[in-house]
Amino acid sequence: MFWLIASTIGAAIMAAAMIFIRLRAAKKPASVKKIIIPPFFMSTGALMFLFPVFHISWYQVMEAFSVGIVCSIFLIKTSKFEIRDNAIYLIPSKAFAFILVGLLIFRIIFKLAIGSHISFGETSGMFFLLAFGMILTWRLAMLYKYLQLEKQLIQK
Repeated sequence: MFWLIASTIGAAIMAAAMIFIRLRAAKKPASVKKIIIPPFFMSTGALMFLFPVFHISWYQVMEAFSVGIVCSIFLIKTSKFEIRDNAIYLIPSKAFAFILVGLLIFRIIFKLAIGSHISFGETSGMFFLLAFGMILTWRLAMLYKYLQLEKQLIQK
């Protein structure tokens, strides 16, 4: 029970940090580097799977990653860019905070539902893959949108 509460508090803190980071980032022009670095750094978390406690089946890998991709749809739909002052900026979405809170609630409910059937290590591994699937898909979609606008800037 302690780990459930601690991980939920940790996730809430990360969600709040993401909201503030995203709002601050909207004040500066976006770049390819700023879009691709978060999933690149997050990928190092896959090292957790070197330890047997975090091992999960390939079915669980596909399941968690797929749920992450589905969850990313909300973030993709609310991530918009605009050209301003001959640069590309991310438009802050008012829905972003609500989506993150909704995803946090979804995560808590999901964790409570599967936590009694799967060990803490397996649950941790699955939630890492869910989050990674979500951020990777979201950031690839953002990169695509960014590159489309960059082509417009170059053509001007």
